[in-house]
Amino acid sequence: MTSVSAVESRSTTARPLPAVDWLLVLAVLAVGAMAVRAILYTPADAALGAVQRILYIHVPSAILGMYVACTIMAACGGLFLWLKDDRLDRISESAAEVGFVFLTVVLATGAIWGKSSWGTAWAWEPRLTSALFLWFVLLSYLVLRDAIENRDTRARLSAVLGVLALLLVPFIHMTVYLFRGLHPDPVVLQPGKPKMPPEMLITWLFAVGAFALLFFALLRLRYRWATARDARLMLEQA
Repeated sequence: MTSVSAVESRSTTARPLPAVDWLLVLAVLAVGAMAVRAILYTPADAALGAVQRILYIHVPSAILGMYVACTIMAACGGLFLWLKDDRLDRISESAAEVGFVFLTVVLATGAIWGKSSWGTAWAWEPRLTSALFLWFVLLSYLVLRDAIENRDTRARLSAVLGVLALLLVPFIHMTVYLFRGLHPDPVVLQPGKPKMPPEMLITWLFAVGAFALLFFALLRLRYRWATARDARLMLEQA
């Protein structure tokens, strides 16, 4: 462990995790407020009906679980290979775990959407299949970390896998353009003007902000837990 990380770990043992994480509380309240707005104050889609409101969970979770989490995981993993700073490894680990949770939400809400819109909860079409493959990659990342006891080896192999996972994200994004499938084209994240009424767009932006707050609150909490865990292990090995 680097000297900087050792100091950080000792300070963590002196300052235990707080009983209440107020950033997480704020994030949960923001998500709740978004849900109230989506259900009570945002009109449903004329063609899809109430199921369209899943969009306010599904798409923000996809943005954060794929684009944001995988970028943080890969960037911190790559920097760890260069700097050998254990804090970067902990951030990468935390981003992978939180991203895995968000990506699970993506697949679950996508199944609900598919059952209503396509008549089936799952179809082996390009966007869904590639997203499922990324889910398995993140799962493999987490299993790998549990399977290897040596910290340096675990961190190096995890960093490599994290960088490879990020390479999947641009491919997943482009699947709706490269292949013919059931998944609709992007409604907001597309060139030109978003194809969404102003009321829905405002709610969607609110949802992205609320879920982003939740993502970083969970990331922060997970990182602090990992720091406390490593400090405890260092004391046990001393």
